[in-house]
Amino acid sequence: MPYRQDVPARPAPGRPQRGRWSDMQAFAALDLGTNNCRLLIARPQGDGFAVIDAFSRIVRLGEGLAATGRLSDAAIERTIAALRVCSDKLKRRNVTLARSVATEACRRAANGPDFIARALAETGIHLDIISAEEEARLAVLGCHALIEPGDDPALIFDIGGGSTELVLIDTTRGAMPRVLDWHSAPWGVVSLTEHAGGGEGEAGRLAAYERMRRIVADSFADFAARLPRGIARPRLLGTSGTVTTLGSVHLGLSHYDRAQVDGLIVPSAAMRRISEDLSRKSVRERAQLACIGSERADLVVAGCAILETILDLWPAERLGIADRGIREGILRRLMGSPRP
Repeated sequence: MPYRQDVPARPAPGRPQRGRWSDMQAFAALDLGTNNCRLLIARPQGDGFAVIDAFSRIVRLGEGLAATGRLSDAAIERTIAALRVCSDKLKRRNVTLARSVATEACRRAANGPDFIARALAETGIHLDIISAEEEARLAVLGCHALIEPGDDPALIFDIGGGSTELVLIDTTRGAMPRVLDWHSAPWGVVSLTEHAGGGEGEAGRLAAYERMRRIVADSFADFAARLPRGIARPRLLGTSGTVTTLGSVHLGLSHYDRAQVDGLIVPSAAMRRISEDLSRKSVRERAQLACIGSERADLVVAGCAILETILDLWPAERLGIADRGIREGILRRLMGSPRP
């Protein structure tokens, strides 16, 4: 799989250069998705890394993309503003080796290349539009350590804003998992909500939810037909805002706490109950839940529909939740980890 050369971050203007060893200590990974802009800056520590700075903002870059085929001016302005914050952090932390990637929204948008050029000109950040396959592999590299032990194949999924990646892996051959099969569906929380969400009253919302589930099931059909049968104990790990949000709801948290959510293992039946309950609620009712709020209230049900469909095709009794993924995978690549 092609992998582009990593792009060194620009040093801060007027800041004296440090020694080569010192410069190589700070690494950065930026993941610009259809819904979120997320940055992680870290230094190597033992077999992993220590985070020294982070940033996350919901930018909804793909808002309206399904209808127009283009990134809207408003979405671009929101995203450029977030990238300026990231650029400032890269400079202040003296990051000298970074990789910034863009995913489904920029892959699909007719003006994606123009946006990439503008982002570089205005923020100094070079965004690399990666393939769905590389997106899936980076997510695996970033979160596979949280998969429960076992000998059968395991399934990792990443529900994004514009697409969902499913990766079947073998964890029995050394420390790095081997990818057995993968699939990318063009439905994430933004694209699915815009295409099939909504509905008036509880009956309308439930009808929309079933419609979303059918759409997602159709998009998973080819992959589902290839999955192995007769797995004694299917293992399942999810990484995305959907699963971390639902994990928080399951715990009844008053605010999001990564320390409690990352690595959490939840009964799949509990996640189904939460999903079904949310599908009945109005946007206003969902927004009143502390760990959902107004920013996720209109999108979370699409994520629930995708999650329940994944549970249909890979009926694991337990779901592992990872608040880590593409950014962590990028950092591990930058620091020399082998590829899955």
